[in-house]
Amino acid sequence: MSGSSDSLTPRQHAAIAALLTERNHAKAAKKAKVAEQTLRRWLATDRAFVAAYRDTRRTVMDAVIGNLQQTAAKAVAALERNLTCGRPGDEIRAALGVLVHASRGLEVGDLLERVEELERLLMKEEADATQA
Repeated sequence: MSGSSDSLTPRQHAAIAALLTERNHAKAAKKAKVAEQTLRRWLATDRAFVAAYRDTRRTVMDAVIGNLQQTAAKAVAALERNLTCGRPGDEIRAALGVLVHASRGLEVGDLLERVEELERLLMKEEADATQA
């Protein structure tokens, strides 16, 4: 993480965990034992909270994408196995789905790295401008 989570309260950490497991903000707020209005305010105005939430969400998604990419080899094997089968339709559709999602995960990861680099450059430029 970017170090921003050090300034969060235990309730904010609980809210981040709840946001990652619940279907909507209302359920996440209830699970974290904070008012929904408070959760929405943190998401709208608290930079440290938003940064920690995004970092945590990214970590979770990186693991998910890694698992998907590991499964891609099995998907390719299923495709190869079923190239000459009688009714491989369901298995092939599943295999193709895994491959599509694995490649999208890689694309998103690459895009995320580019955005983070641009953000880093922008912050450096802003810091340089304030020092000048």
